[in-house]
Amino acid sequence: MKPIFVTQPFLPPLEEFTELLKQIWDNKILTNSGPFHKEFEQALADFLGVRYISLFSNGTLALITALQTLKITGEVITTPFSFVATTHALWWNGIKPVFVDVEADFCNLDADKIEAAITPQTTAIMPVHVYGNPCQVDKIQKIADAYGLKVIYDACHAFGVQINGNSLLNFGDLSVLSFHATKVFNTIEGGAIICHDEKTKTRIDFLKNFGYDGELRVVAPGINAKMNEVQSAFGLLQLKYVEHAIEKRKIICELYKELLCDVKGLTYQNQLSGVKHNYPYFPVFIDEKTFGMSRDELNELMKSHQFFGRRYFYPLISQFPTYKGLASSNPANLPVAELKTKQVFCLPIYPDLELSDVRRICELIKSVGK
Repeated sequence: MKPIFVTQPFLPPLEEFTELLKQIWDNKILTNSGPFHKEFEQALADFLGVRYISLFSNGTLALITALQTLKITGEVITTPFSFVATTHALWWNGIKPVFVDVEADFCNLDADKIEAAITPQTTAIMPVHVYGNPCQVDKIQKIADAYGLKVIYDACHAFGVQINGNSLLNFGDLSVLSFHATKVFNTIEGGAIICHDEKTKTRIDFLKNFGYDGELRVVAPGINAKMNEVQSAFGLLQLKYVEHAIEKRKIICELYKELLCDVKGLTYQNQLSGVKHNYPYFPVFIDEKTFGMSRDELNELMKSHQFFGRRYFYPLISQFPTYKGLASSNPANLPVAELKTKQVFCLPIYPDLELSDVRRICELIKSVGK
């Protein structure tokens, strides 16, 4: 029996990508803001409904550069329930992460607990739209305005997500996307920063290209984080198919919900009102006592049947040795996150996943659920 993995990259038709590669071979421009880069950047801004976007070779460099762009220092309030790149970007900039607990429904940073974590050294808030579900953006912005803080959203899960018809990427001072192979929209590797004015975009573009302003002038200690022409061409082609891919993800999510709705001890996240979702993951949360099996036992059972989910996010960032010594990493400070990381299990989801395989996964889960 073929293994079913938690995700699989969506790939466009090879023959269409080959045609774009021929153009790159003909013009011999591989990087440094070539024609595909420029075309992709504009097409992506139009598709997402944002004013300014700057492409990057990957999402982690985009996060690091976003912090540099706003000259963030001191302490930044963030979440322990994320991929490590979120906090690593702070660490690489010499910034101290301050972990705040998450809210139970969607595992996003709990806006009601942010103020208590603010100190004179706090300069910004960096929340994550976990699983593409929007954070409490209005509450977070109100707090940031009251204390003079910047807001940078790690929106790496949130490609194409909208609130009441407005792109989720238009909230905060900056938003950062990832186009990694595992994401809803991928350029193999890649990322982007979304900003709201031309001056900020100019600074971002300087910083991702060694700080160069023209041929001879360097205006900042930048880094090399440019997206190349192959990635850009790939991304431009992917835009043709991403809405179809998201629709297929939606069908899979709805089938999971239909088949698992009566399983005791298993819960999942419902859609938010007014939100256009992108269905990047299908996390379920296992209550061991009620379900009759722990999350980790379910993981092992599924692997024995060649179904490979993911405990995502587990462990918490605050539990890794690099960050465990921080005062804000104390488990007593993060009770909801500590619970969710023990319960969460992401089931397989990707556009080409067969619905028959979804049914087989659900049958196995239902066979052990009480």
